[in-house]
Amino acid sequence: MHNKVLILDFGSQYTQLIARRVRELSIFCEIHPFHKIPENINTFKAVILSGSPYSVRAEDAPHPDLSLIRSKVPLLGVCYGAQYLAHFNGGAVAPSDTREYGRARLAQVVPHAFTKGIPLESQVWMSHSDTIKKLPEHATQLASTSDVANAAYVMDNDMTYGIQFHPEVYHSTDGKQLLQNFLVDIAGINPDWTSDAFVETTVASLSEQLGQDKVILGLSGGVDSSVAAILLHKAIGPNLHCIFVNNGLLRKNEYDQVLEQYQGLGLNVKGVDASKQFLDALAGESDPETKRKIIGKVFIDVFDDEAHKVEGAKWLAQGTIYPDVIESISVNGPSATIKSHHNVGGLPDFMKLKVVEPLKMLFKDEVRRVGATLEMPKEILGRHPFPGPGLAIRILGDITAEKVSMLQEADALFIQGLREHGLYDDVWQAGVMLLPVQSVGVMGDERTYEKCVALRAVTSTDGMTADWVHLPYAFLQEISNQIINRVPGINRVVYDISSKPPATIEWE
Repeated sequence: MHNKVLILDFGSQYTQLIARRVRELSIFCEIHPFHKIPENINTFKAVILSGSPYSVRAEDAPHPDLSLIRSKVPLLGVCYGAQYLAHFNGGAVAPSDTREYGRARLAQVVPHAFTKGIPLESQVWMSHSDTIKKLPEHATQLASTSDVANAAYVMDNDMTYGIQFHPEVYHSTDGKQLLQNFLVDIAGINPDWTSDAFVETTVASLSEQLGQDKVILGLSGGVDSSVAAILLHKAIGPNLHCIFVNNGLLRKNEYDQVLEQYQGLGLNVKGVDASKQFLDALAGESDPETKRKIIGKVFIDVFDDEAHKVEGAKWLAQGTIYPDVIESISVNGPSATIKSHHNVGGLPDFMKLKVVEPLKMLFKDEVRRVGATLEMPKEILGRHPFPGPGLAIRILGDITAEKVSMLQEADALFIQGLREHGLYDDVWQAGVMLLPVQSVGVMGDERTYEKCVALRAVTSTDGMTADWVHLPYAFLQEISNQIINRVPGINRVVYDISSKPPATIEWE
């Protein structure tokens, strides 16, 4: 059993970043909502309280019962967590006299195990409108900035610490060191969360859980489902039955290429070409949400038909990863729907299959590291994420076979260009959007009235936030010329320079 850290989420936008930072220290952690403290609290070696959009002074402020945690395990409050611990233990929290947002520097650092290796002038990231005006009676100040007197503190003889800045964001230059001080030096946690250890324990666990049962897995060609498949294959061998469905909305030649890759890995995989079924169902539909639902329904129908052909199957395997799990148990329940999830989620109850999710505790970058440990091909591990509905959400408006073919050709030129120019691995995700507009152009001596496409390339770690890539102008010019000259029906190319937020990565 790995040493575990519990992160109690108070609704902060940075909570997942805390988890990522802890994992970077090779320490396993779990996120739980503040109002759902696990019953097995004694299995956790340390607890971290996240920030929050709430004020501790508000009547509806999150107010968990920490009686099973305080003085029993090391406890760290971050931002709201620090203010909560101060406010409800005799301290005083009040509105800040000055705005406490963005970069700040530590003007005082008291020598302590918690602040080991944290220099004066260390940059930290503030994000709060309240501040701790007075510490509880039995607390000692450990750090301050020019504007924040109690930037860090410790409750005397209590293993409880508080900081009013965010060590999890990269703007806090020594944030990782601070977390290491708390988790390794103070909590005494052994950093044993590695991809090698994960593979060993997961394969053993899957073997025990599944025995000789047959398992069905829907492959997408992406990293998550591929890594899940290899883990399961190591555990149960030919009892894993993989199904790869061609929805007619994949990239150019992708169906054949991906099938060949999977068979080269020794997987028991069956390809199902249902292109016509999907395109017929989508005919005439332009609404993005409706398109997603149609694709999801047809996928379920096709997948269910194929699953019934596997006699005695008892399990459905999915490549669910930790951000999906966190979203489903978040403080406010599943967040407001911006759009249906790109990847098909669960399957309906009528399939009567139990679910196994070997990757459900991993972040995307951890999945790739596990894949590398499994010695999977770089072509699979380095593959850009691709939405479950495929090109359907990159064709704005209704879907036709002609539009799919046009977009496949343009997309192939863009992706191949990124590879040839050594840019593919510098990009987290890239693609082409076919826009529902036509523009005037001139080719030869004739005027044209044809379609416009938008190129999109972003950098990201897990897709939660993303920034557009500064691709070289010469490269963009070359790709634009290739698309216009080689893809009939397109006479204009633009480049999307929007970041997420406020824009999303996909256009629909």
